Amino acid sequence: MTRHAYHTALLLMALAFGRRSWAQQAPQVPATVAGEFQLTLSLSQDIVDFTADNLGNIYVLSRDNQLKKIGPAGDSLAVFNDVRRYGKITAIDATNPLKILVYYREFTTVIELDRFLNIVNTIDLRKQNILEAKAIRLAYDNNVWVFDELDAKLKRIGDDGSLVDQTADFRQLFDSVPDPAVIRDQDGLVYLYDPARGVYIFDHYGALKTHLDLRGWQDFDVIGKNLLGRDARNLYRYQPGTLDLQEQPIPAAYREAIRIRITPTQVYVLKKTGLEVYSKK
Repeated sequence: MTRHAYHTALLLMALAFGRRSWAQQAPQVPATVAGEFQLTLSLSQDIVDFTADNLGNIYVLSRDNQLKKIGPAGDSLAVFNDVRRYGKITAIDATNPLKILVYYREFTTVIELDRFLNIVNTIDLRKQNILEAKAIRLAYDNNVWVFDELDAKLKRIGDDGSLVDQTADFRQLFDSVPDPAVIRDQDGLVYLYDPARGVYIFDHYGALKTHLDLRGWQDFDVIGKNLLGRDARNLYRYQPGTLDLQEQPIPAAYREAIRIRITPTQVYVLKKTGLEVYSKK
């Protein structure tokens, strides 16, 4: 049995036998989302996307492409208004609150902002002949991960736009080439999530560690060694290498969510009416 088949078999066993409530899980992830979190902030704004940093600051994107930084108490801290140069903002990454990444997919361009949302650097990925890239993310060394869809490679790009490193061609590694919508860099590993094919986990040198057949998840994220996601009915948590796929029905307060993001201390719920922040009691 190949390593990929082995891990797929383990995951199928987890799906069949290993599901249990989040109430039994490890403490580094919210134990009972419905019971241990209460609404502490509501932003009634026309928000189409958001992210948050590890200091509790929230970065909200309005329908007119304005990016605003909101403090934990709801106060406005900064505004980024340079909205015409590269078109519609596709993604915001606040992994490092001192180096915010703003991605414009139409022009395959990454803008780096400081904590006041001033532009400090621009990376034009087209200079590396990267013309199609759905997902980007800050790397462990403050470079930028990019999945080049035309080359079918995960690439690490420096602040000067140079190619720092890259994986082998995915068309040579996989029968069905992944099309990742999400990249996460956590604790020495890089996670690529393709809703149609599951999770691909690499080390920082580009070596494939495993593939997990966790398909159809929305709002995929990683906290420590825990993979988080959801579908229309349930929240999921899975720790690779175990048979412990945990699920919990989405609490009633979250059911109209467009996006849900869970952190150890907050749950962020984006709805048509705005953004709600639930904090640990």
